[in-house]
Amino acid sequence: MPEKIMIIEDDPVIRTELETLLSGNGFLPCVVTDFERTACQVKAEDPHLILLDIKLPGKSGFYLCSEIRSFSDVPVIFVTSSNTDMDELNSIMLGGDAFITKPYNTAILLAKIRSLLKRAWPGRQNEGLSWHGAVLHPEEGTLEYDDRKVELTKNEQKILYYLFTHAGVICSRADIIDYLWDSRLYVDDNALSVNINRIREKLAGIGLTDFIRTKHRQGYLI
Repeated sequence: MPEKIMIIEDDPVIRTELETLLSGNGFLPCVVTDFERTACQVKAEDPHLILLDIKLPGKSGFYLCSEIRSFSDVPVIFVTSSNTDMDELNSIMLGGDAFITKPYNTAILLAKIRSLLKRAWPGRQNEGLSWHGAVLHPEEGTLEYDDRKVELTKNEQKILYYLFTHAGVICSRADIIDYLWDSRLYVDDNALSVNINRIREKLAGIGLTDFIRTKHRQGYLI
């Protein structure tokens, strides 16, 4: 399963922007909209990482961070327009793991998220993503099925990663291409078809047939 990332941000535009960024990069976003019960929601959702604003209705992000630290070591990244040295110092002193100012660079934010997740949840890096008996190992660049493994190219691994993190959902060709582009991998429409066919051939070689289904004029589904 993808890592769950909680967004504690009161600006609906930024909140939606972060949701889109996270879901498009293989994470499972969850948002806080009731700022009176934020700590309770953190306990209930048990996220792998939190993106936290400082200026919030009611309790500040600083107060919330210290409250969260009373019961959890979950990584906390402050994503805020408050950019003074004192704000950054306070975030560190109260248990924050990183401090990123708005407007943020999406590549830097994603890199920081992945770095903190790897450090905080090292065991998950080797678990892989599973669906219907197939296990994708992103760190190895392999896919395993019925005790057999197949090696994947970087493009193939990225395409499968996107499909696995959206398992059960039809993924449009445009969304997959956009995801690869954001990952600095250039794949156009024709190249995507070639890669999908190669993936299917490799999966068939280990006994996994009809794993990637084509939905006419919609996209792909696993």
